[in-house]
Order: sequence, then C-alpha cells, then structure tokens
Amino acid sequence: MTEMTLRAEALTLGYGERRVIDDLSLALPAARMTTILGPNGCGKSTLLRAFARLIRPQAGVVTLCGEDIHGQDTRALARRIAILPQAPLAPEGISVGDLVKRGRAPWRGLLSPWSRADAEACAGALQAVGMTEHQERRLDELSGGQRQRAWLALVLAQGTPLLLLDEPTTWLDLTHQLEVLSLLRQRNRDAGTTVVSVLHDINLAARFSDHLILLGPGGLVAEGTPEVVVTTENLQRAFRLAARIQPDPVTDRPMVIPL
Repeated sequence: MTEMTLRAEALTLGYGERRVIDDLSLALPAARMTTILGPNGCGKSTLLRAFARLIRPQAGVVTLCGEDIHGQDTRALARRIAILPQAPLAPEGISVGDLVKRGRAPWRGLLSPWSRADAEACAGALQAVGMTEHQERRLDELSGGQRQRAWLALVLAQGTPLLLLDEPTTWLDLTHQLEVLSLLRQRNRDAGTTVVSVLHDINLAARFSDHLILLGPGGLVAEGTPEVVVTTENLQRAFRLAARIQPDPVTDRPMVIPL
C-alpha cells in the first residue's frame, strides 16, 4: 500500500465557543502504529475525528499527502482512510456479514455487482477478527466484545492504507485486547498500513506502538517513541499521576506502575 501521511498544522478544534485543541501541529508517521493518549476530556477523540474529516477545524488545517483533507473527493478519501468511531451505530437487525459488507462501499458503484475481491476482503476481515462463525448472527444478539470485533472487521474489509480507531479495545477482555492489537500490528507490519488508535491503557499502548502522542489539559505534552513519551514527568503533567517507570519484562518497553 502507498504510504500516506496525515498532518495537523496549527490546528484548533472545538464545539461552539469551547476549545478542545488549540494551535496543535504534528504529523502521524506513515506505515507506523501510533497511539493517542491522555486523560478524559483532553481532546483525543476530537483530534481523531478531525483526522477523519468528521469535524471541520476552527483554525488550521489537516492535510493528507500535503493536500487539505476537506478539499479531497469523498469516495477517494474513503478508499484511503477507514475510521472506527467510539460508539458506531448500525441499522436494527443487521447481521454481522451484512455489516462487514458495508466496508466495501467505497470500492463499488451504485449498480456494481458484488465481486470476488469484495467477497475475499470480507471473508479475510471476518477471519482476522475471529468472527467467521458469527457472520449470520444479528449484531444485537452479540456480546459487547463480539460487536466490537464485528465493527473492526468492517474497517478491515474497507481495505484502506490508513486506519483511525477510537478505543478499538473497548468491551474486550484482556485476551481479546491483546489479540486485536496484535492483529493491527501484524496488518501494519505485513501491509504497511498506518494505524492510529485512541487508547486508555498506557502499558498496552507502549507495548504495541511505534509512536505515541500524549495530550494533557493544556494541549500536547509529548510525542515520539514510547521511551521518549512514557516518563514520570510526562505522566505527572498529563494525568497528575505519580508513577514509577520500569522496563516491561516481555518487550523491554516502558511500563507504568502507579504509586
């Protein structure tokens, strides 16, 4: 897949008169795993929505490959970026298989027949998240974790070089959290897919990410490798958290022990 870089330039985001992000500039490294971290209300999901063109900046610009994202063709953009929002909505009674098929919409015209490529993309996505045997079941019959995996299959079926995921491990037990993050890392390593996630678990973020963006109440606290970002000083600034940092015994990445 083609490497694509999303960039924020002097970005200000908010809702009405309430500013959430103010004058933020940063780039999301192409073909890497990036995680956005920070306390509740600091603007993590808002920033992700801006990168997905779901909200328009109050000031500044978001660019994809150097071009303003708001000036790009909608269908072309949907072939480049897939987003899994925090609380996605689906039609009542829809099956898992039909939900996942919706991920192929950017690649199909109004009267286009269902193709072998479409079928293979959906089957591969269902298999990747372990939902093949549930594809005939209604989404509203599933557990929260199963529903989350069905939604993840939809964005994987979309087949984009860039994934934006807002808390993709929500509702998942620890085993499935590790499976999903391992799957995303494998997708990143094998296909060069750029994966950008919002997570709350700092230790999982440090274990699986190449690049971290840490937001705090005052804006950007730090960005860079886990070793650069996950420090006692940065955690104090972002979360007002007293913690000890030691190497993860499995990966040697930084691991947070709250005090």
